[in-house]
Amino acid sequence: MDEKTMVNDILAGVKSDLTAYQTAISESENMNLRQTFQTIRNNDESFQYELFKIAQSKGYYIPAQKATVTEISNVKTELSN
Repeated sequence: MDEKTMVNDILAGVKSDLTAYQTAISESENMNLRQTFQTIRNNDESFQYELFKIAQSKGYYIPAQKATVTEISNVKTELSN
């Protein structure tokens, strides 16, 4: 398996984990458990962002083009209605 594939697999796995942590956080009644999940989630988010920056610098990940001011305005309008 090449490096690009491994990096993309890890990024996909972390993204899935973050979704699971968010669900666990929102469903946890126990404050200690909730805080533990939040800490793990925060650490994973930091890890994901660092790995993303590496992937982007190596050309493994090319983000979508930035939205125009008009596109941003349109989304804001739609969401506020």
